This record gives sequence, C-alpha cells and structure tokens, in this order.
Amino acid sequence: MRMRAWCVSLVVIACTFAAATVARAQDTTTAPGVRLGLSYTAGSKPGVIVLPVQDDYDDSLRLIVQRDLDYSDRTTVIALDETTLSGLVPAVGGKINFPLVAKFGAALLIRMTPTTQGLHVAAYDVARGQLLQSEHFLFDRRDRDWRFALHGVSDQIEQWAFGKRGIAQTRIAYVNDGELRIVDSDGAETRSITTGRGALSPAWFPTGESVVFTVLGNAGTQVQELDVRTGRTRRVSQIRVGLNITPIYQPGGNAILYAQGTGNGTDLVLAGLDSGPPKKITIGRGTDNTSPSYSPDGHQIAFISGKSGAPQVYIMDADGSNVQLVTPYTPGVRSYRASPDWSPDGRAIAYEQQNGNFQVFMIDLRDRIPKQLTSEGENEDPSWAPDGRHIVFTSSRGGDKQLWILDTESGRARQLTHSRGARLAAWSPILANPEVGTYSQ
Repeated sequence: MRMRAWCVSLVVIACTFAAATVARAQDTTTAPGVRLGLSYTAGSKPGVIVLPVQDDYDDSLRLIVQRDLDYSDRTTVIALDETTLSGLVPAVGGKINFPLVAKFGAALLIRMTPTTQGLHVAAYDVARGQLLQSEHFLFDRRDRDWRFALHGVSDQIEQWAFGKRGIAQTRIAYVNDGELRIVDSDGAETRSITTGRGALSPAWFPTGESVVFTVLGNAGTQVQELDVRTGRTRRVSQIRVGLNITPIYQPGGNAILYAQGTGNGTDLVLAGLDSGPPKKITIGRGTDNTSPSYSPDGHQIAFISGKSGAPQVYIMDADGSNVQLVTPYTPGVRSYRASPDWSPDGRAIAYEQQNGNFQVFMIDLRDRIPKQLTSEGENEDPSWAPDGRHIVFTSSRGGDKQLWILDTESGRARQLTHSRGARLAAWSPILANPEVGTYSQ
C-alpha cells in the first residue's frame, strides 16, 4: 500500500506550532470496475448522511466533517437521530441498508472508522448501492492542528463525489484592531500572526507559504512579508518606506505588485523579491491607481483607477498595456467602485460599489453585466475562495463589522468571525500542498 503524505501548515501565532500531517493511501479493497463520481440529479444538492464514529465520544469528528460538507454548499447534510442511524447499519461491520438510506433522501453515505494508525473513510453511492471510494488516513488527535487535518478528509470526500476538491482546508487572513489574524474557513482556530499594530491589506503567496501586507508607521507604510511556517517577518527591502499600499504577489511568487504614492498620484509598481529596482506598471499622471488583482494565468491585472473622474474597475495586460474600463460608467453620474478581486476560474471580478452604502458586486467578463451580490447592511472588500464560488467580505449586517462568507450560486451567507472590526480579508489557496512544509521550534 503506497502512502502519500499530506502536509498541512500555517499553524503560526508569534511562534510556530507543529502542524498535523495526514497521510492517505488508496484502499486496495475497492471493488474493480467501481465508477468514480456520485450519481445524483443534475442541478440538485445531493443529500449526505455521515454515520456516527466509534469511540468519538464528543462527536467532534463527525460534526466537523458534516459542517465542512454543509459549508461547501454542494450537499444537503441530513441529520438523523441515533436510533434511526443505527437502523441504517445495524451492527459494526454490518451491511448497509441502502434502500432505507435512500428513503431519507441521501445520495451519499459516509462511514469513518478509527484505526490504530488513523482513520478509515468510506463513501458510498446510495443510488448504486455500492462503495464509491475509500482511503486510510494517518491521523492523530494529539497533534495540535488535527482539526485542520480533518478538513482535508472532508475535501477528499468532495473530490470523490464531485471530481473537485473542497475548500475546507483553507484559511482566511484579515485585519482586526491593527493585527493580522488567520482563521480556518469554518470560523474556528482564530490566531494572531503579528504582534504590533498598523497591519493592512494581507495577500497570500500562491502556495500559502507566506503573506505579504503593509504596516503603517510614522514614516508612511512599508511592505512586509510573513513566513507562516516560521512566524518570521521581513521587510521587502526593494520597497522604500513611503506611501505603499495594497501589495499582492505576482502569480509565480517572484515579485510583489503594489500601489506607490507620490506627489503626482499613485501608480502600480512591480518589485522583485530578490534584487532589481521596482518597475512602474501604470502611468497615472496625477490619478490614483491601486488595489491590483492578477488574473489566474497572470497575463492581466484588474485594478482601480480614478482616470475617468471617479474610481472604477479597469483591466490591463500585465505589462501595463491595453487598458480597458470594465465597470459601466456614465459621465456625470456619481459612481464609486473599489477592491476588485479576480475569480480563480478567470470568469469574473468581484468588487465593492457605493450605492448610498457599499455593496458587493461581481461582473462576468464575457458579457460585462454587473450582478449585485449583497444588499443587507454595508458590505465591502470581497475575496474569492479557491473554488471560484464562495466570497468572503466585510459586512455590518449583524450590527458590527464582521467577516461573512457568501455562496454566489445560492446566495446563502454565513458569519465567519465574531470579533468587532474584522476587515480586509484574503482567502488562502488550498493548503494541502506537500511542498508547504511543517516546522517546529
């Protein structure tokens, strides 16, 4: 049985935590000829039942996986009482009563069994009455970051069922009271990753190894990079202290694109991480050009510019050429757009628009028709999840400014944070990359 290590990282406060590692292996008992992928009605949210886990006395394993599958917005989690659940699988090792499972509306059944080395997970296609797929995960609840490792199990279940990995094993960086913080995608395990004040505008490295952000000081703002594996912060020396805002990584991770202010406006500037002078990408001639966001292929950049008289969303080629206005603009009609974020599938750009108060919009780049996504309270600073479906944003709908997550397909929203003043969120890439190492002090 060939093992493949899953390394989960980003377990840093000011010092480094040891991250949990999950390993998995293809289950060799899977029957030959099993067709991968769940069978269910197209356009529906197939029901899923997660069976109780033996010796999981606080039921946390089951509850976390259920919540992950629910938050994916691809499935409908079916909650049943213990007596009913025991009837689905009468005894340990007993046969599953697939006709009865189907009567409760389930298309997918999940069974998790603790082993001496971890957790065996099996997913069953209820309609076919057969095993969809199963794997053994090396898993240890004594690890400090075991919850994050379990999110990887949930994501793999989605991979089996839908052919696309979930986003439970991701994190969201944000600013609160001048500190930079990180929270798991389900709202658990919030931790501060900077100790000072004045942090602004975090953005993730393409593989999640580090975060770049700005720090406000007496001499202006400087760009810093935090290694989330070690907790060490360094100033990006190629970027001089001044007005430097909204930094992001170039898709390859070799340079940082940011907005640099002078007495003649604000322009987008590209600075290498190792050497070489920064290169100006835009020529503002007295206007402000800020908040860049790369397209997934790195060939284009979305950004905000006031060249039309009011801030609007533009796109241009990565070298600064071929500038195009994206958001509809009528001269003389007051409008304000800001904080663009290019979706991971490349199809749309999310942004905030002031309509009395701020609301989150998205614009499809094929038809250029804006779509309003929020209306309750004031909503700002959208950031896409890796699935190109969910968005995290700042909202006042609960009274205080908090981070909320929106499913752009169904319109379902859920509150992520519970600390007043959370803002400027940035959603990480999927953090199950073996290249992202785990470190301890």
